[in-house]
Amino acid sequence: MLSAKPWRIETVCLLIAAQIFFFILGGLAIVLLQKTGLPGFKNLDDFGNTLIATLSLQGATWVLMIIFLRFHGIGLAEGLGFKKGNLLFSLALALGVIIVILPVVLWLQGVSLTLMEKIHWKPHNEEAVSLLTNSASVGEQIYLGFFAVVLAPVAEEFIFRGVLFPFIKQLGFPKTAWIVVSLLFALIHADAAVFIPLFVLALAFTWLYQTTDNLLAPICAHASFNGINLVLLVLQTSFPQYLPPWLNSSN
Repeated sequence: MLSAKPWRIETVCLLIAAQIFFFILGGLAIVLLQKTGLPGFKNLDDFGNTLIATLSLQGATWVLMIIFLRFHGIGLAEGLGFKKGNLLFSLALALGVIIVILPVVLWLQGVSLTLMEKIHWKPHNEEAVSLLTNSASVGEQIYLGFFAVVLAPVAEEFIFRGVLFPFIKQLGFPKTAWIVVSLLFALIHADAAVFIPLFVLALAFTWLYQTTDNLLAPICAHASFNGINLVLLVLQTSFPQYLPPWLNSSN
């Protein structure tokens, strides 16, 4: 069961306000750099713009996470779950959850894409996905791989599962916490084709955290999910002939 967290209303509000500030700051920087016409910033999905967007949101969260934890007298290793006594159990359960939930999420994504095609709603990929498939630079691909497997999972799990879920739950709204946190997680990815799959995935990550009381469990599950999707994306773009039709979105 999830233990009580010492998060204070004022510190949670300051954390969210700081995230919004850095997100807006990053957006303004992108707009200004686009107007200069510098290479890498001309189009919205250019690498420079994606770099600023990811660093101003997930990147900033890493810094804010350390400050937030220290304010509550918690070290980073402890806050992320490395010092929990149930570490091996948490990692094993995270692996089990991914094995079970991955086929479900992929099936839901396929259903979503089919329904969108039937109503003539063209799916829109996340900018990071589009950039990875179109990038010719190895350095850009390495960064996006690092972002998907390390930067984003830690930052997003800290905010959604580590802070918001226990905070809302401890306010006296346990059921609302499950729904609101999962909805927000799905919404921030700004991709209608994966909204329902990500909502279900978020519920699974929340269950992991609720069960293990170890943030490392959903972080590892999230990183594994992103890593598997990264491999599938590379196969879809470079080796589609080796994928079964139901996993090949290029067909």
